[in-house]
Amino acid sequence: MNPVRRMVIGCSMLFCGAWFGHATVAAQAYPSQPISMIVPFAPGGGTDMVARTLAKKLAEHLGQPVVVENRAGGGGAVGAEALVRAKPDGYTLIFGAASYAANAALHRLPYDPIEDITPIALVGETGYVLVLNPGTGITSMEALIKEAKANPGKLNYGSSGVGGLSHLGMVLFDMMAGTEMMHVPYKGTAPAMTDLLGGQIQLMLGSMPPMMPYAKQGQLNAVGVTTSERAGSLPQVPAIGEVLPGYKVALWYGVWGPRGLPTEVVERVNRAIGEIIQQPDVQKVMANDGLEPLGGPPEQFRTVLEQDIAKWKKVVQASGVQAGQ
Repeated sequence: MNPVRRMVIGCSMLFCGAWFGHATVAAQAYPSQPISMIVPFAPGGGTDMVARTLAKKLAEHLGQPVVVENRAGGGGAVGAEALVRAKPDGYTLIFGAASYAANAALHRLPYDPIEDITPIALVGETGYVLVLNPGTGITSMEALIKEAKANPGKLNYGSSGVGGLSHLGMVLFDMMAGTEMMHVPYKGTAPAMTDLLGGQIQLMLGSMPPMMPYAKQGQLNAVGVTTSERAGSLPQVPAIGEVLPGYKVALWYGVWGPRGLPTEVVERVNRAIGEIIQQPDVQKVMANDGLEPLGGPPEQFRTVLEQDIAKWKKVVQASGVQAGQ
């Protein structure tokens, strides 16, 4: 062989070996810079607080800062769109909630809620509790259904906004119970709670942690929880599914990235989250929010997303709910 040709081939092989070696090291080195974790809601809310707990622990596990970036708006769609437009390198992730699926069912979005993302891991799950103003005299689901059937449109329920889970969960309740109650949307849970306590509205589905103190003090009557079984934080309150078989509204939290996220990134973050949610101090924080740790493989998370989106699309189509109602 020509000595020059031999030298060129040798150099090429050396270069290729060095390049592949570099690529392997780069993959193994993730993360090598700070990670941005989008929270598609305002600071201080339940999603934000859980996200910040997870971000702190992820930083310890991954050896790089995990910076929470709040991008509120559009019921979470603003942050979700920012995520799908991010570079799929593992340095932009999102910490989202089950409202993501409800949003996808109600709105035409500028992204595909399944195909444009890479599910990484479910973090935890809780539910809502159905509460009524004591002035109604209603203390059970059976009594609520009886009253609502006898007086269609008389009972008003509040929600944190059109298309949110607290709204669609009540739409599903009406559909399954054969009742007709009036929806009063608010700009957030706090103003809805104020009117519920004041008697301007009669009932609402609210997340468990803020509702539990009012229920335990007798300021609100808790008649059912939306989890498939009774909640450990409210064991005396039946699951709505005990009266309406099959009824369930899960409020889950999860982490995902943009479409095309490298497998090694997905596995690394999934493994870290699985370890974090088993730590006693993290489980204590989650328990305070009524959260059950989940974890599991990315494929499981994708299945949950697909099932939830399909479920809420059926509810929206069957009920005729439209954005802005």
